[in-house]
Amino acid sequence: MSIKRKSSVVAASAVLALAMGGLSVTAMAAGRPPVPPLSVYGYPGPLLRNFNPFSQSTMQGSQGLIYEPLFYFNTVGPQVDPLLGLNYAWSNGNKVLTVNLRHNVRWTDGKPFTAQDVAFTFNYLKKNPALDLEGVWNVLSSVTAEGPYQVRFTFKTPDVPYSWYVLGQTPIVPQHIWSKIANPSKFLNPNPVGTGPYELTSFTPEVFTLTANPHYWGGQPKVPELQFPNYLSGPSADVGLLSGKIDWAGINVPNIQKVYVNRDPKYNHYWFSPGSIDMLLPNLRNPLLAMLPVRQAISLGINRAKLYAAEFKYAPIASPTGLTLPNFRQWIAPGLPKQDLNFTYSPKKAEQILTKAGFKKNAAGIFVSPSGKPLSFTLQIVNSFTVWVAEASIVEQELKQIGIQVTVNEESWAVYQNNMNVSRNFQLAFSFTSAGPTPFYLYNNLLKPHQMFNAEGWNNPATTAALKSFEASSNPSVQKKAIYSLEKVMITRLPAIGLFEQTNWNEYSTQYYVGWPTAKNPYAVGGPWSYPMEVILTHLRPR
Repeated sequence: MSIKRKSSVVAASAVLALAMGGLSVTAMAAGRPPVPPLSVYGYPGPLLRNFNPFSQSTMQGSQGLIYEPLFYFNTVGPQVDPLLGLNYAWSNGNKVLTVNLRHNVRWTDGKPFTAQDVAFTFNYLKKNPALDLEGVWNVLSSVTAEGPYQVRFTFKTPDVPYSWYVLGQTPIVPQHIWSKIANPSKFLNPNPVGTGPYELTSFTPEVFTLTANPHYWGGQPKVPELQFPNYLSGPSADVGLLSGKIDWAGINVPNIQKVYVNRDPKYNHYWFSPGSIDMLLPNLRNPLLAMLPVRQAISLGINRAKLYAAEFKYAPIASPTGLTLPNFRQWIAPGLPKQDLNFTYSPKKAEQILTKAGFKKNAAGIFVSPSGKPLSFTLQIVNSFTVWVAEASIVEQELKQIGIQVTVNEESWAVYQNNMNVSRNFQLAFSFTSAGPTPFYLYNNLLKPHQMFNAEGWNNPATTAALKSFEASSNPSVQKKAIYSLEKVMITRLPAIGLFEQTNWNEYSTQYYVGWPTAKNPYAVGGPWSYPMEVILTHLRPR
């Protein structure tokens, strides 16, 4: 064999080896260093080729990588990033929201994106309520296209914060395709056509692949390929992450510094951004729990430092205000005493409050009300949430020491959900809260009467008035004044008892790509579960 022929064979073999290993042959041909695909942890269990963005079982990346909303509202920072929308403005007493759209955007089949697609999407949700996952038609009265690049949203009543769900949580689909779908709630959309930075190129039950959209309006992403491998269980995903087979995951890994970061401290990193607040909800329909001294005693009797340790020291102790800090620091009322920003642990003070309210301990050491009712409650948790099981045991032990008896009820997720959101059949319960880009969303879900997440049953005219004041105004000063009054309610009335902040699990490798969001640069919520993921993917670049 000639030297020239032998060199050609070696070169061809090298290219083939790189291609089979996932490296970019295109990059090599262009004279750039080859970069591998980014492996993203998807969902446990078998993969289903479902890219319907209005389906609750849609594949990861369908919302935000293939189909985009109009804007990205950062929940860990103040910015709102324009996506398909460029800007928006309120008018007519905050009942009309006008959005100007980005020009020169195309669907991945080459058809132009226009305001007609946006108006079609929203009216399609109205026609098919099962697709309206965010309930936007509870607040909207009409959506119309005003020319090729402007859309007008008319609200039934002023509801400024709901713009997040309309503008930031609703993916836009192409009219020329979806208008022909007969049964959209059952449509799996196996070959999606979107405007986002990635498009589907292959799918098997083991892994599916998205590749960078070369015609993306924001420029072709620097990460050329995303792979979403199938892991049948959480433990198998843990192995994939720790062995380096997964580049980006959102997994609750105990002792993450030791088991993940220290394995490869140069490249392995994590940032658990603030999420919402985990609460201990008292059912205020219970006459004893409706008494403020009882709720005050429960809060004072819980050693949150022990809960923090049970959370592997990942989740910071909550603020009595209900604000996730530091990202909502700008919403703290001026002059708020420092002690109101931190929960106090004082078993002695807890007992003093109960004694002053007329409670006395019985022979078993349990406080009894003046009418003879013991402070004895059940605490409902989900049996599969192992961290909750450990924390419930701590709460049970801590409250027993101050004379409040707690019996932990471990329920299945289905029973727990029914008790919390349907029958309201509980006394105390651990509960998630639902957050958003301002504190309003947590307060609204927690304190507004008849809301599904207001499981505790709080109903107060002043609180409701403050929520309505925020809803009706786009003036930051008016909105902050409303939040200040809600903070005071949380601190002084304890409608729900904060425990610790939820965190967004987020592990990532910088071996091949950099530009990830961090605590110093929180341009987006970390983690592959964040929506829309495109904000992170379009920030990444090869190392």
